[in-house]
Order: sequence, then C-alpha cells, then structure tokens
Amino acid sequence: MSDAGENLRSRLLQLQSRFTWDLKKDDLELDDLSRQLQHDIDLGLGQRGATAHSYSFLAYVRYLQGRLQEAESLLSRSEEKTKECFGDESELRLIVTYGDLAWLKYHTGDYTESQTYWQRVQDILVKFPVDSSTDLHPEVYGEKAWTYLKMSKSYYSKAVECFRRALKLQPKDCEWNNGYAIALYRTEEDMTKTHLEESPATKQLRHAVEINPEDGVLLSMLALKLVIYQKHQEAAGLVERALQVGPEDTQVIRYVSKYLRKQSQVDRSIELLQRALKKSSPSSFLHHQLALSYIRKKNDLYSQRPCPEREVQRLRSLCIQHLEEALRLKSTLNQAKAYLALMYAEEKSKTRAQKMFNELLEKVDEERGGVRQSIYRCYAEFCQYHSKLKEQAIEYYTKAIQFSTKTPEGKQCSKKLKKIAEQYRSWNPRGAVAYAILGTVAKAEGDWKGAAKYYEEALHRDRNNEEYLSALCELRLQLREEDQAS
Repeated sequence: MSDAGENLRSRLLQLQSRFTWDLKKDDLELDDLSRQLQHDIDLGLGQRGATAHSYSFLAYVRYLQGRLQEAESLLSRSEEKTKECFGDESELRLIVTYGDLAWLKYHTGDYTESQTYWQRVQDILVKFPVDSSTDLHPEVYGEKAWTYLKMSKSYYSKAVECFRRALKLQPKDCEWNNGYAIALYRTEEDMTKTHLEESPATKQLRHAVEINPEDGVLLSMLALKLVIYQKHQEAAGLVERALQVGPEDTQVIRYVSKYLRKQSQVDRSIELLQRALKKSSPSSFLHHQLALSYIRKKNDLYSQRPCPEREVQRLRSLCIQHLEEALRLKSTLNQAKAYLALMYAEEKSKTRAQKMFNELLEKVDEERGGVRQSIYRCYAEFCQYHSKLKEQAIEYYTKAIQFSTKTPEGKQCSKKLKKIAEQYRSWNPRGAVAYAILGTVAKAEGDWKGAAKYYEEALHRDRNNEEYLSALCELRLQLREEDQAS
C-alpha cells in the first residue's frame, strides 16, 4: 500500500462508520439480514428516517457480500432519503453515511473520492461541534443504536447504551425515547416479577407512549409488558388502540398476535397473522408467531375426549410448514428450531429431532434466558415422551425452571416436574427422589421453607445423599439470613 493510501486509512479509522464499529462478520447472517432489511424498506417500517437507515445498513451487507457497486447505489439512496426526511436538518444524520461512503470508495481504490467524503464529514463536525470531546452527536449514537438492534442479540446491550447516551444529550427527543424503549424491551427477560414495581423497560415504554401516543408498536409492546404485571384491563385497551392506529402495520400485528395468544384468543391471533402474511413480504417473525398459535391450538385439543386426531395432525402439519419457512427466512431463530424438532418427534422422526436438539444444546449458552428456557423445555418433553429418558427429562425441566416458574414455559415445567414426582411417589412410597424433585420446584418458586422441608424428607429417606445435604444446607443458610435481616 502506498504512503497516501496508508495515511488515508489512518484518517478513515477516526470516522464513525459501520466499517469502524467492529461489526463482526461472523455475527451476521447476511442472507437473513438482507431479507429483513429489504422487508423493512419495502414496507417503510420503523421510526422517522428508518428507511434511510435500512438502505445504509443493507449497503454494508452488500459490501460484505462483495457487491460493491450495489452497496454504493444503496448508500446514495440512503443519502437521498435522509435529505427528503430531514431537509435542512439532515447534515448530522449524514455523518455515518458519508463515513461509509468514504470507506467504500477506499476499498474500491478510489482514494480521491474517499478523501472527498472524509472531508464532508470533517466539514459537518466543524460546523456542528460537540460540547465534549468524549461525546458523539446524538444522531450518530442513534444510527449506531439502530444498527446494533439489527445485529445479533449479543449487540442489544450496546444499542441500549447508545440510546442512553443520545438521551443524555437530547432527553426529550421522540426517536431516542422510542428506540431506548424498544432496546430495553428486547434485552429485558420476559419474566414475571416477584415485586410490584414495573421494570425499566415497562417504565420507558410508558414514557415513550406519552411522547408518541399514536405509535402502535410501542402500544402493543407495553401491552405485553403489562400482562406480566396482571394489568389486563389496561393492556387490552392498549391493544385495541394499537390496532386502531396501525391496522395494517405488520409490526403491530406481530406483537398484538403474541398478546392474543397469551390471552387464549388463539383464533383471533391466527386471523391477524394470516392477514399480515398476505399483505407483507416474507417475514420469519410472522411465520414463527403463526406456528406458535397453531401449536397452542393443537395442544388445547388434547384435553378433548375423544381427541380429534385428524385435526391434531392437520394443525401439526401447519406448525411444521410455518416453522420451516421461518427458519428458511432466518436460520438463527433457535426457539423456532426447538419447536420444530419437537414437532418432528411427534411425527415419529425421532432421529431428525435428536440431531436438531444436539445442535441447539451445543450453543444454548449463547441465547437469552427466555430462549434457553424454551429449548430446555422442548428437549425435556422430547426426552420424556419420545425417548423415554425420564432422568434426562427431569434434568432439563429443572434447568428450565431456574430462569423462572412464572412464565408460561416455567409454569409448564413446574407442573411436569410435580407430576413426575407424584409418579415416583406412587411407584416407591419410601423413595427419596420425589421429595428432592418437589424441593427443587419449591426452591425455584421462591418457597424456601417448603423446599427445606422437602429436602429434609428426601435426606431422611436417603441419609448419605450429598446432593440433598448440600441443597438443604444452602436453603437453611438463606432462611437464617432472611430471619436476621427481618
């Protein structure tokens, strides 16, 4: 590389750009991300200026795919859209776009044009200086945050931090408040709280809705959070408002359908999702949510006597169809993959299911708690009902309830473990295993006194069991600390 090229590169490294944000290619499913970004562009989804952002990020994806000419064209479209959307206030919004163009021109060997775009960024920074050398412009923090939100889950915490810093500079800005609410919603585990105070994501969603009461996505997200706190009447009102302000918005329909499924309104959920699929470009999320609705409907049929086997089979086929399509569109949806593996097992494709579960369990620690809980629950059911490995089923139900016993998944796992414990107790009334299982469930549910009693009973029946003794000692220590604190 020539000295001129080396000097230019050193200057480019100081720019705020996707080329300098350490976006690891290994963390990007390029085909999945490409489809998602094109879907957002086609439907104009997102906040004000979101289409321009999608063009810029898609340009970076095209660069990674080696399609440099297309990348340049997309960045030009992003520049046009930014100017259309923000007019005289567009310059600060173009800092990252011009940075990307400078890097793209550098990689094509056009150092002159690269230098031109670098200079454009410098001119904007001179015209609009920041108050502190450690701060970026809020528009840059925002662009960075939206980019991180489109990345894999491991980048979500960075998005939260970027929106937080943008809000520190512009506390009342609608876009940063909305983005911060969405980022917190995605990073916060969907667990029922053991206290009455609403979570940070719920509070921020309330604040964002106050600023922008006509945003159907925020309304539906807040509704889902309020269900956790048993605020059903308020949640229902928010859902109806969301459907009024965004009846054709596929993002609104995504979250509303999830809410309806949680409220056992499965047929209405299916109807909304089917309508959305007809009107939108292919969406992995919509197919995933539709599959979950069919699973819920299928499982409800098992309680009927006699069980309508033909209808169960029809719904299972629909589940498989939509899960396969969701994974075709986005191969990283591991929760969908766990459900699909379980559906394959129900179809007697046990070997295929086991292979999928093996792949999932190898990387399960990389997932958020809610997804891990789903994977553990699905694998536990596979072990219990399709492989007849009861001890392994107990192990994975137990892993699942460590995250929460209040979520639908957690409640289901607790119920399964209690049923297994009763079976053990009926088979061997003098055995210790049943009491150890019940102790584990009670501990996960926060009933430490009850858990201690169960482990005392288990240890009484199996005096030399070190696992039971260790669990009991830990519980007694916790109870003692509680007593001292009170």
